[in-house]
Amino acid sequence: MRKVTTALLAGAYLCLALTAALLIWRGGGGWGAGVAALIGGLGLALALHGQVSRIMERGRQSGDLADVRDAHVILANQLEKMHDRVAALAKTVATETFERSEILAEEIRRLDDAVQQMSDTLEERLSMPMVHHSPVHYAPAHHAPPPQSPAQLRVAEAMQHHSAQHALLLDTVREAMSDNRIDLYLQPIVGLPQRRTVFYESFSRLRDATGRVLMPAEYLTVAEPEGLMSTIDNLLLFRCAQIVRRLAKGDRKVAIFCNISLASLGDEQFFPQFLEFLSQNRDMAKGLVFELGQAAFERRGATEARNMAKLADLGFRFSLDKVTDLDLDFQDLARADVKYVKVTADTLIGQLTEEDGRLTLRGLKDIAAADFADLTRRYGVELIAEKIESERQVVDILELNIGYGQGNLFGEPRAIRDQVLAEAEPPADFVKRGLAQHGGR
Repeated sequence: MRKVTTALLAGAYLCLALTAALLIWRGGGGWGAGVAALIGGLGLALALHGQVSRIMERGRQSGDLADVRDAHVILANQLEKMHDRVAALAKTVATETFERSEILAEEIRRLDDAVQQMSDTLEERLSMPMVHHSPVHYAPAHHAPPPQSPAQLRVAEAMQHHSAQHALLLDTVREAMSDNRIDLYLQPIVGLPQRRTVFYESFSRLRDATGRVLMPAEYLTVAEPEGLMSTIDNLLLFRCAQIVRRLAKGDRKVAIFCNISLASLGDEQFFPQFLEFLSQNRDMAKGLVFELGQAAFERRGATEARNMAKLADLGFRFSLDKVTDLDLDFQDLARADVKYVKVTADTLIGQLTEEDGRLTLRGLKDIAAADFADLTRRYGVELIAEKIESERQVVDILELNIGYGQGNLFGEPRAIRDQVLAEAEPPADFVKRGLAQHGGR
């Protein structure tokens, strides 16, 4: 628009100059006066145009400033309205948050009351003397008890005797744990056929007040139902780690297989502390192999699998024992960093069968029996034949191309010396906390 206005003004100026020059020429001024008048008129027109342009520019700038002021006023009004809306929204959110906090606080108070009530009930039950139920049923007090045959009386006496023995054994186990009479035993695992010790497996043994050693078959019958195995397993894990650290200081490259239970892997109090300890001692990763049974491995949950992965991230390896089904998912084992699989010699030899003139394993008839160990190695898993008791079993195991063996034939479990255990003692209240968690006295 500004260019059109300028063009029109220029045309008007030119017309005025030409008109003035024509009038002077026709008035008798001649060509010279006409040209001079034209030039003078153009100059005067240009000067006038400059003034007009400046006046128009100032007017345009004044209009722009007015528009800016108007826009600023509108923006300020909108900001003020937005501020009011934000303040109102903040007030609403604060009110709702306070109400939700009140509801949450009330729920927490109710939960605390429920937990306290459960705790009081548990303490009351623990403070009561142990009552062992008998299968003998008594009639109400106002009726005479029905007569019992001699056979029924003998059964009742046997049940009462068993209950008394169970209570006595449970007290013995609790006292052994409370007095820290839990010993660590090691059994060698050898390489075949050289029979040189390459690993050790650790076992826990309990002693009563007289020094008699309680075998697992004996104390497991009462420790497992009472939930005490978690404390025993955790203590064994702690001591194994300490023994491995001691062996590492002596520059010994022998790894220790240490049993770890699903209860330990899922223990929210023990496992984070144990993981922190291992994180600070990653040099032990090559000297400690965590072992769990095949059934436990297959029923592990998300928490246990996640904690196994945390141990694997630190460089620790796993072993599977108590294997009864040789049709293993080797990809799953590889993903879980399982590097060893233990199968008893009797299980391996008992699975041998002959098909079409070749020796195979039942359930795995597609491959030769001697190729099974090579199959596991393709997935980074080594087979260990355990519970080898005779030389004849060694011959059969060697025919299966298995590289490791374990059993009393190569060495029975032996207790670690007291002075070594003294250096691997857990914190003073380690066992007491475990007993307290499971109602120990």
